[in-house]
Amino acid sequence: MPVQLSPYLHFDGTTREAMSFYHSVLGGDLTVDTFADHGMDGPGSDGVMHSMLRTEDGLMFMASDLPPGTTLSPGDATVSITLSGDDEARLSGWFHALAEGGEVHVPLEKQMWGDLFGQLKDRYGVQWMVDVG
Repeated sequence: MPVQLSPYLHFDGTTREAMSFYHSVLGGDLTVDTFADHGMDGPGSDGVMHSMLRTEDGLMFMASDLPPGTTLSPGDATVSITLSGDDEARLSGWFHALAEGGEVHVPLEKQMWGDLFGQLKDRYGVQWMVDVG
């Protein structure tokens, strides 16, 4: 298996909703395991311990809720997920679907370097960049 870089997102209780949304936009296969699936009982056991989305386009990323009793402490680094390629219809559709309920920071339009490019923060606070070259 070749070495891969795979984004892993952490949410404070909204993983199932966020990953279901990404699945509806990007398609593919979504798996979701809860803390209860791995033996935890009690409050928070219905939270997502691990989820993974794999698409027909070869995209793969994962996410989880914070374990019960922990809090989200974002660091100083900001990470964006970039979708790129030459399929303008598909990438434009993804951009507009991801933007629903979020904030568009750079509209998807032709840039000085010649590509269509846009940047947004989705309704879950995840930064996305889309580049059609």
